[in-house]
Amino acid sequence: MSYWMETAPADTHPPLTADTEADVAVVGGGVAGLATAWELTRAGRRVVVLEAQRVAGGTTGHTTAKVTALHNQVYDHLRRTRGPAGARMYAHSQQAAVERVAEVTAELGIDCDLERRPAYTYTTRDSQVAALRAEAEAARDAGLAAEFTTTTGLPFPVAGAVRVDHQAQFHPRRYLLALVADLVARGGRVHEGTRVTGLTEGDPCRLTTEDGHQVTAGQVVVATHYPVFDRALLFTRLSVHRELVVAGPIPETADPGGMFITSEDGKRSVRTAPGPDGRRLLIVTGESFTPGTGHAPEGFRRLEAWTREHFPVTGITHRWAAQDADPTDTVPLIGPLHPGARNTYVATGFAGWGMTGGVLAGRLLTALLTGEEPPWARLYDPRRMRSALRELPPFLKHQAGVAQHFVGDRLSAAGPRAVADIAPGTGAVVRVGAGHRAVYRAPDGTLHTLSARCTHLGCLVSFNAAETTWECPCHGSRFGTDGRVLQGPANTPLARRDLDEGEAGSGAGEEPAARGDGED
Repeated sequence: MSYWMETAPADTHPPLTADTEADVAVVGGGVAGLATAWELTRAGRRVVVLEAQRVAGGTTGHTTAKVTALHNQVYDHLRRTRGPAGARMYAHSQQAAVERVAEVTAELGIDCDLERRPAYTYTTRDSQVAALRAEAEAARDAGLAAEFTTTTGLPFPVAGAVRVDHQAQFHPRRYLLALVADLVARGGRVHEGTRVTGLTEGDPCRLTTEDGHQVTAGQVVVATHYPVFDRALLFTRLSVHRELVVAGPIPETADPGGMFITSEDGKRSVRTAPGPDGRRLLIVTGESFTPGTGHAPEGFRRLEAWTREHFPVTGITHRWAAQDADPTDTVPLIGPLHPGARNTYVATGFAGWGMTGGVLAGRLLTALLTGEEPPWARLYDPRRMRSALRELPPFLKHQAGVAQHFVGDRLSAAGPRAVADIAPGTGAVVRVGAGHRAVYRAPDGTLHTLSARCTHLGCLVSFNAAETTWECPCHGSRFGTDGRVLQGPANTPLARRDLDEGEAGSGAGEEPAARGDGED
């Protein structure tokens, strides 16, 4: 369990049990959805939040929780692809989100361990120093108080780093649960355990839940991290990565005194938080991989070994993982859901910087829904196809990867491997005739057999042994061993399939192919 989830238990909110109406329906109860709902409620709108599981419990409950406008090495790239004006708008809007968190924390008196800290992007390699010097210059030109330095609080030497002062870190769950309490006190409604499966656009719009209830709303915001409704085919412009996190106490004297990130070694991100007994909790993130393709157990071992090598942790007390969606052209997608949309909006593609991105989305979407247009609205507009085409190489690379998994995984998956080879507590995709089954053997030996075809667009899932989940390598959908959806864009469970231990490779049990819950 993540440290944030463990240390901030939440009140439950009832599922939707009847049709209802609202001015605005927000689908998704993470940072983007809750920030948007809270801002809209303060603006006088009647808002209902619909969350498939628990609010602030998905990606937001498993984040590193850095609140900073320094996003690794983004500003030199933006200066080249969006021009100096685009880089300045990005910096201004992201820093405004940092300040918004501080303002709201003070206004509501939220006890969320908010701390002002410098943020660093660093390298240990001389070959990368020139790139970081260029990043420091670009960030400074964009309006951030950025500087290049060779001195940090890290317990090892660096070749260079970009430093931006007066950034922040906090406890994300405590912050967002306080927003939930305030929006409910102001008349907003929150429904957990309410999965939305249908959207009919219009004036008004109508949402349908998996239980058949309808929500009628003048406007709809899709803030499900990865869009579960995608009328603009945003999945072609989003790639997904998953990262591992380890945490453990260190002496307060060993606190490096900032937030740090590097792309080296499969990424390393470091921060601390107030810990027990006057110590600090060190939080280290890294070992980035595509869901369904990584070796998470080995990744956790590498990340823990790196942490112990560089910091005096007294023990690893927490391990968890987080998932992020990266836009092919770098900038998040916040605004109208598709070119013809009038009453539907989306917020996605925060690329690992969802704390500022989500807060920014709340302010930007509230402005758009109330008839305003901030100067940076066009920068984040999801309809910016010209920008996407300018970033054609990463776009094509992403599509090639999806195609490789869609076709290649079917050719290489498991083959005639016997179900009897699957050890207790593990899972594998096995071939049954021309199709595939996702088979998990519980510790007591019981088999749980599902269709191996992801219900989003039909790629084959793969087993994540570290988290005991099925994951889709194409667009990041994640499922429990019972088939339930843990993370979208899929919003339909994996279909259950019967299977005898002797069936693998026999062709028995095949059914005609069908999009979603059929076989290939």
